[in-house]
Amino acid sequence: MSPDPSAGPPVDPSASKRTRPVVHPVSLNPLRYTVSPKEYALLHSYLLSRSSILRRRAPSIKRYEDAVESKSIGSQYNVSAVRDALRVLLGCQAGLTAWEVISGMLSARGRKRKTISLSLSLVLLLHRLLYRFFTLLRANLLLPSSSPFRRRNPRLSSFLTSTSAPAVGASISGFMLGICPTDQFRVKVAIWALVRAAEGVFSLGDLEKWWGELPWWFGSWLVMPVSCGQLLHAFVFDRDCFPKAYGDFIVKYDGGYIQRRPDDYPSTLPWPGTYEIVDGLANIAKLKHPKFISPTLFPNHPAPLPPPLTSLAPIVSPAHPVLTSLSCATLHPADPSCLRAYVTYYIRTLPALVRFFTVVLAVFSLPRYMAFLQKPSEATATLVSNVVKLSLFVGGAVGTSFASICLFANVLPTAFLPTRRYFLSGFLGGLFSLLSFSSGRGQFLYTLRESIDSCWKVGKKHGWWRGIKGGDILVFVASLMVMNAVYDMRRDAMAGVMGRVLQGARGKGWGREGKDAIKSVSQEMDRKEK
Repeated sequence: MSPDPSAGPPVDPSASKRTRPVVHPVSLNPLRYTVSPKEYALLHSYLLSRSSILRRRAPSIKRYEDAVESKSIGSQYNVSAVRDALRVLLGCQAGLTAWEVISGMLSARGRKRKTISLSLSLVLLLHRLLYRFFTLLRANLLLPSSSPFRRRNPRLSSFLTSTSAPAVGASISGFMLGICPTDQFRVKVAIWALVRAAEGVFSLGDLEKWWGELPWWFGSWLVMPVSCGQLLHAFVFDRDCFPKAYGDFIVKYDGGYIQRRPDDYPSTLPWPGTYEIVDGLANIAKLKHPKFISPTLFPNHPAPLPPPLTSLAPIVSPAHPVLTSLSCATLHPADPSCLRAYVTYYIRTLPALVRFFTVVLAVFSLPRYMAFLQKPSEATATLVSNVVKLSLFVGGAVGTSFASICLFANVLPTAFLPTRRYFLSGFLGGLFSLLSFSSGRGQFLYTLRESIDSCWKVGKKHGWWRGIKGGDILVFVASLMVMNAVYDMRRDAMAGVMGRVLQGARGKGWGREGKDAIKSVSQEMDRKEK
């Protein structure tokens, strides 16, 4: 049979295939573990399609989906888990590097950055894989065909078939935190998880009405008095167990309670440093608050200051002779009135605190810039209100802590709680958190975490308790189990960022609604389980 001449020249099928870009098999796996089909669609729409060269060479969205998507649900789940773990690894590495560059500390810390990034990425990867493994195992054990196994192993079966088995099993991934060096980072992560778990349990109890009807004032601000009391006591007596950044902030906004060297003071004469003055306050407490003997009134007194306090002589010697407390003579030597010194503190400190928190809260408000564009007056009023509340809270906490030292020195007997009264001073200062109880939850929980860390170190220093090797890892794993269990019982009990983190760690998407491709996988697993 002769070919039809009207049909035109024959078309080479291989030539048509060459005109359509395909995904090379060698690059298929790297692409699967790098970019999801949904992300490739966005990348193709906003970048690849705008360049004629890239548009001709890059495969179409449909061809890419056909090439990288697998018909196996488990394969999709594993690919997504590895992809997110790699992103956590690279994101942590880039973030830590940027932080060290900004902080000016880029020096021989590459290995530490790698171990931290590797640890967090493995925690995520194993959490996802273990969660899916225990979910499928539970679904299979609930089948009628598994009844012989359930009869032979009743206790093990009761655990593996419980609703909390996948959550508890996935929490074993927390042991990957042990890859990190044994330093402050692991302790911080463990304490952060512990506080988050406790917060989740409290929220669950509140939603389930375990605590009954709580009053309006009951909230996270109640941790502040105890936390501030512990931190002030550690700041004075165990500063090596106190967070340095916290101490630097207190000293910076002390409002004149910590006496600086006067400008006209001779440079040849000694003057106590900032923390020498704090050590002097600790020595005054250990000596049970001796009375102030003014050299102006008693110039011939052989020892106006006890030997441990001689470094305070440049401050205390010219103090006002009306003062009777050595603590008052150290904190406000030129003013005989403790109340006037307290008021002066606010006059000096509040403007600086308002400026500081205006900058900080304005930076944190940048992600919510649309609220300022849509409702500028309302958003600005909220920002100003938060700045004022936070400034009054922080200023009141620091100022009241210092002022109450003078108060107790004048009111309490010298031998009554000579050192423990500093805890009471911090407790009174922490009560100012009530001013910011509706918007200061982040600051409250941060202070609580720092207090737990400081208290643990103080206890180890004084022999109140002994740590165990890998204790921080055990705390992290247990806290992860609690958070997962709470999330299973009531998802709204772990609302906010933590809820989305747990949702993403289970492979159900990182968004608010979990509208990720992996959500279909979890729904399929739920249907199998039922």
